[in-house]
Amino acid sequence: MSIKTYNAGSYEVAVIGGGHAGIEAALASARLGCKSIMFTVTLDWIGNMPCNPSIGGTAKGHLVRELDALGGEMGKAADKHTLQSRMLNLGKGPAVHSLRAQIDRRAYSGYMKHIVELQENLDVKQCEITDIYKEGEIWHCVTSLGADFTAKAVVLATGTFLDGRIYVGEVNYPSGPDGAAAAKRLSDSLKKLGLPLRRFKTGTPARVARDSIDFSSIEVQAGDELTVPFSFSTETPPENKVVCHISYTNEDTKKVILDNIHRSPLYGGEIEGIGPRYCPSIEDKIVRFGDKKRHQFFIEPCGENTEEMYLQGLSSSLPEEVQIQLYKTVDCLKNVKIMRNAYAIEYDCVDPLALKATLEMKDFEGLYGAGQFNGSSGYEEAAAQGLVAGINAALKVQGREPLILSRASSYIGTLIDDLVTKGCMDPYRMMTSRSEYRLLLRQDNADERLMPIGHEIGLIDEETYSKFLTRKEQKEKEIERLNSTFIGPNGKLNQLLESKGTAPMTTGMRLSDLVKRPQLSYEMLAEFDKERPELPFSVKEKVEVEIKYEGYIARQQAQVNEMLRLEKKLIPENTDYKNVYGLRLEAVEKLNKVKPANIGQASRISGVSPADISVLLIYLSK
Repeated sequence: MSIKTYNAGSYEVAVIGGGHAGIEAALASARLGCKSIMFTVTLDWIGNMPCNPSIGGTAKGHLVRELDALGGEMGKAADKHTLQSRMLNLGKGPAVHSLRAQIDRRAYSGYMKHIVELQENLDVKQCEITDIYKEGEIWHCVTSLGADFTAKAVVLATGTFLDGRIYVGEVNYPSGPDGAAAAKRLSDSLKKLGLPLRRFKTGTPARVARDSIDFSSIEVQAGDELTVPFSFSTETPPENKVVCHISYTNEDTKKVILDNIHRSPLYGGEIEGIGPRYCPSIEDKIVRFGDKKRHQFFIEPCGENTEEMYLQGLSSSLPEEVQIQLYKTVDCLKNVKIMRNAYAIEYDCVDPLALKATLEMKDFEGLYGAGQFNGSSGYEEAAAQGLVAGINAALKVQGREPLILSRASSYIGTLIDDLVTKGCMDPYRMMTSRSEYRLLLRQDNADERLMPIGHEIGLIDEETYSKFLTRKEQKEKEIERLNSTFIGPNGKLNQLLESKGTAPMTTGMRLSDLVKRPQLSYEMLAEFDKERPELPFSVKEKVEVEIKYEGYIARQQAQVNEMLRLEKKLIPENTDYKNVYGLRLEAVEKLNKVKPANIGQASRISGVSPADISVLLIYLSK
């Protein structure tokens, strides 16, 4: 049935979705001066965490730091509502140190709702967008009640709502996460428009009552004694307010799952969507890793003022009565009460090969994608794409040059380049191993890499930028001082060196050479460094890393310079690779599909060989 529409208002940028991607996109476009509107199916769940109530983690912590350095909001919000903070991978090198924080779910959502409500140039509207189409240069976003909003650019940040369907055993029904309404009609509209959509799926564990868990026999996981904030503008590090716990499944759990595996919609064939490879359900783990006798899971609070506990690692799409049975096989959950059952959710998303590096659709000018709509998973990946899409939508409207982050600049650049160049066959998750330049792309130097860009665009204010420049100057002066300060051998120092398993000094040495020793740290030498200035922790961290890894950093920078040389060799947008003599047929097909912007991007396309790149270089030289 067609409904009568009415003109509801015109905007420069419209954002469809109020999740992590939608928030960052809407805030970015509004803060850059564009009249913007954000649509959400429910105002009550802006910034919702339908899965794990945490921010950060391996590589994801890098994304949040980078997001903050560019002017995003996620890091600030996480710092304000942290329940527990931990730095992961401290036993490894600094390239993979990653911050993770347990977050108060409702407080975080409430904070984000208020931030978007207060934002100048931004309207927030609860409604369901059921149709989008373009007339001339203007996009129309039509609601289920007939309101027709127009915009010069639109960001699709639909999360898992797009034709969402919940699965719990044999039961399935249309729904978004947490019982919110699914966006079925918008999915139909996008298909009619011609977007290449496909089905992905994800899942979430049950939430259980705190008083039904026996904590007496399980391992406590406390937060770090010295906490570190996500945001470079957070001056007081967050406090640890809660502890988490670790437990394990057992052979009885395995038996319950295998006895009921035929009732899982994943194995029964009802779910056609592809699930996340790096976040499998408990039934996935039992089937794929049949030799393992137990699987670890974490018991984490959902907030400071709620009794809901999250069972990270036990997501499932099994029937509810089977979920109860399998949870009760674990000693600490023998009396468990499920408050919200686990479920799988299937949803539509776009093939990211349809996107440019700006996250604009190749075939639909002014239409951008962000977050799970682009085939990624995770709050942090979503927020990072939302920021870039929102920035580029605003820059396009303003007639400014777009923002394209290279792989060498950031994990955000790596994430987007992977999506738009290689595509993804399952929900994409960021990992440190995805970057070939991870020693350069550390958490600690995200501000140095990206804050000048955020400032130039207009999202980093003068006060924040001035503080950044001060930290940078402090670091450079301290490295210079350590390189030029000599210290002679003395008994107490040699005693320290020998106790740490490194050779004692026989002649004078530069302080920087001592810091370079793997057994020593910058902090250990404080007692013997009388001229040392008082410096913030963040500056001292950078000083140590840059001195210790100086040679490796220089080597990786040389690799970056070679990559940037290839990135500068631009390929005309209208190139038809069928006309490039010498390319293999597979390369022609892949190149015509991806339409790389430059030789560097072309070289990363799966199916394009070094020989094909040589052919392209010759072609371009002509």
